[in-house]
This record gives sequence, C-alpha cells and structure tokens, in this order.
Amino acid sequence: MHFLITNDDGISAPGLKALGEAVLRRGHRLTVCAPAAQQSAASQHLTIDRPLLAHRYVWEGADAWALEGTPADCVRIGLQLAEEPADFVLSGINNGLNAGSAVYYSGTFSAAREAAMAHCRAMAVSIDVGATGEMLEALGEQAVRLAERLVNRPFPKAAVLNLNVPALPPDKLKKVMPAPLSDAFYQDGYERRESPRGQVYFWLEGGQKMEPHRPGTDLALLADGYPTLSIVTGFRDEPDWLQAGDWAEE
Repeated sequence: MHFLITNDDGISAPGLKALGEAVLRRGHRLTVCAPAAQQSAASQHLTIDRPLLAHRYVWEGADAWALEGTPADCVRIGLQLAEEPADFVLSGINNGLNAGSAVYYSGTFSAAREAAMAHCRAMAVSIDVGATGEMLEALGEQAVRLAERLVNRPFPKAAVLNLNVPALPPDKLKKVMPAPLSDAFYQDGYERRESPRGQVYFWLEGGQKMEPHRPGTDLALLADGYPTLSIVTGFRDEPDWLQAGDWAEE
C-alpha cells in the first residue's frame, strides 16, 4: 500500500513521526506532506491568498515535504506531489483527542475529510495529551493495521474514520469500541482585557468546558478508558428530516 500522512501539529511532531515509522515498519510506501508550523484548530481552511511554499524534508525511507500551509492544503498538495496515487491517507497522530464536536475545529480531522472529498480512504488518529513514545508507537501500529483491513471496504461518499485513544500504556487499554460522536458542545468563553493604551483584547479561557456527553458516545467511552472508532459521513441523498416535509413553507 501507499500511504500519505499529514497532521496539524507540524512536520516535526512526535505523533507524525510515530505514524510514519509504523507505515514503513509494515513494509508500505510512504509520502509525507505536513504543515511546516503548528496548525491546530485550523479546521478545513484552504490558503487562497498566497503561494504555498513546499520544502523538502529529510525522512529516511519516505518522500517528505514541509508545506507552508494548512492541513487541508497539505492533503491537496501531497496528493499532487505523490509519485503514485495514495491508497490511504492517515492524519495524526494528534496530541490531544479529536472526539465529539472537536471534529468541527480540528485540523487533523479536517485533513482526513479533505482526503475523503478527493475520493481517498482516510482516517484521523488522535491520542489524549500526555502520551509517551511507547503509546505513540503502539497507536501508529494499530492505525496502520486498521487501514490495511479497511482499505478495500466500501466507504460512504466522503466518509472519514476517526480513531481516538486514551493516553494509557498499551497493556492497560480496553478494546476499541465503535461509537457515535458526542453531541456535547464547548462552553468555554473569552476573558476580556484592556492594554495600557486602552486597546480591548480577548483571551480564550482554558479548560475546554463542555456540556455533559451522552452515555455510549465517543467522549463517554474515552473517559472510561476505551479507544473509540467513529465513522463520520459527509453526505446523504435524502436526509430523514427533509423527507418529513414539516419545514417547508405552505
């Protein structure tokens, strides 16, 4: 198989390195195209107002590029730079969970979604903060093995797999659970401040406060020590709520 990997933490991030090493250990071909700098919470932003500079990056056994752009840019450019079509795109390993409503903000998840919109099999891979090298290595291996099993399965249009894992030693992890995304939203706010010159500015509050999450959803299972795998679909031809017709004007 030929893998394209990217992330939103930047090309020098330990999680990306662990993921790429797992691809190579499994005997696959690897292309890397990742942001030259940190791009967390970039969502699916595309750069349209300036050229995208691409720099060769030293990565033994892989064709690697650092792109001065967003994670979604990296997928688009990476697919173009690759010498042959990618069989699977992996985005991660992100330093921090990308579960529940975090997928709407995450550059890691959105890079995988950009790949899915280019008709590639794609998976976002994330681990909770505080992961050790051993945890990253184990998750990289797990993600590549999962991709090997799923590459020839039929996927819904623009569907993205989303793998999240607690930061626990590999022998302490429970089995991977399929799970729907939590529908709990963030409730954090902004602290208003004023500079000595009277300029008003705002800092995002820390703590990432959230609404309670429902039992059985990804965030609830992760809190109980379960890795979770979700499939996030992009399109449905006839959504049930539209079929009902009660939204239409008379």
